[in-house]
Amino acid sequence: MRRALIGAAVLLVAAVSTAAMVRAEAATPTLNALAAAKGKYFGSATDNGELSDTAYTAILGGGEFGQTTPGNSMKWDATEPNRNSFSYTRGDAIVTFAQQHNMKVRGHTLVWHSQLPGWVGSLPTTEVQAAMENHITQVATHYRGKVFAWDVVNEPFNDDGTFRTSPFYNAMGSAYIADALRTARAADPDAKLYINDYNTDGLGAKSDAMFNLVKSLQSQGVPIDGVGFQGHLAIQYGFPSQMQQNLQRFADLGLDVAITELDVRMVLPRDATKDATQATYYNNVVKACAAVTRCVGITIWDYTDKYSWVPNTFSGQGAALPWDENLQKKPTAYNAIVTGLGGVVDSPSPSVSPSASRSASASASPSASPSASRSASASASASSSPPPAGGCTATYKIVNQWDTGFQGEVNVTAPAGRTSWTVTWSFANGQTITQLWGGTYTQSGASVTVKNETWNGTPPATFGFLANWSGTNAIPTARCS
Repeated sequence: MRRALIGAAVLLVAAVSTAAMVRAEAATPTLNALAAAKGKYFGSATDNGELSDTAYTAILGGGEFGQTTPGNSMKWDATEPNRNSFSYTRGDAIVTFAQQHNMKVRGHTLVWHSQLPGWVGSLPTTEVQAAMENHITQVATHYRGKVFAWDVVNEPFNDDGTFRTSPFYNAMGSAYIADALRTARAADPDAKLYINDYNTDGLGAKSDAMFNLVKSLQSQGVPIDGVGFQGHLAIQYGFPSQMQQNLQRFADLGLDVAITELDVRMVLPRDATKDATQATYYNNVVKACAAVTRCVGITIWDYTDKYSWVPNTFSGQGAALPWDENLQKKPTAYNAIVTGLGGVVDSPSPSVSPSASRSASASASPSASPSASRSASASASASSSPPPAGGCTATYKIVNQWDTGFQGEVNVTAPAGRTSWTVTWSFANGQTITQLWGGTYTQSGASVTVKNETWNGTPPATFGFLANWSGTNAIPTARCS
């Protein structure tokens, strides 16, 4: 009987013309929208096996994340399994998914001691430099313009701050790092070049070694744009010492910093106390990044326990991510990230099921006024009149809305054969776009014009944006040409 009542509620909500009768599931903006409001991104790693899981990809590409990192498909064993024989199929699949869902891609990784095909370790030391430079040049050139940053060198240090041995270090000493960065810059001049490592999140011997390395590279004129802090944490160990101060000292060198592989594991089974500690760790990391202007973003190392690397690596441990193995948000961990990004957590309405909430087309934050809530929900989307032959259609909708801002999305459709599009509309209530992805835009007064990127000129295409509003947020009529 209870299931029947819930099903009836879903149908009722789907049928009504206004969503003001319910509160949408997302009472705050998405994680990426919250991060974008601070000039940052919030992302998730992924891998090729996950892309066949439609429930998983619906969340990955559904707006929570503005960035992704291929977990394995750009590493050496995947891209050059045999010397000078390159394969990009797996990496290309993730790049394509990201482009289709307005996500930017972090390249990971060009030089690492692990996941090397056997032939690299078998090379004479006199041939290692040439092989490394060729690998970097080929892979970075292939993905030029498709990734915004590269983890050029991954995990160069032992935990005590000494250099880790590898075929590259054994052949070239620590000079391999500068050579790798120079080679990457030549192959992809526009990508941000990073060194990435774990257990460098707080102050200590390993982060000191990284700090000294970066200063040395800068003094030599070696191109380096940022440092990645992996953030593989565990609640049974103390939180990294003075994380914010550590991030800031690298930023003070004129570098970007990023949290690149965040997860917070625990000894299983889960319980409320462990969940609370995990939430505190997530909140601390996010607030540390948010407080450092040059901390450009945060990437969790996949978003769900279903595909976490932790259980296979740390026996008896897991539950490390903000979504559980059933792709459900963990309220404590997820809300800790929301509040760390400056969002407001709202308790769900007890009278509407999650399915019913998802059918609502827009939402207002708990701090939004009743009139704001009605404005957001009364008309979730508006499309232009039917296009002429060969024309295109733009459908505008509000994804999320809060007291001073909102997240919008426009879907572009057209008959086959189109290779470009332009969408225009006029705001009626003084709304101002602050950030837009999936297109290039100009705004002059009320008038907005958005043109396609080079990679999404053939519809269907989608672009999203953040904007400010006050008082009224009427839905404009979007036109496509």
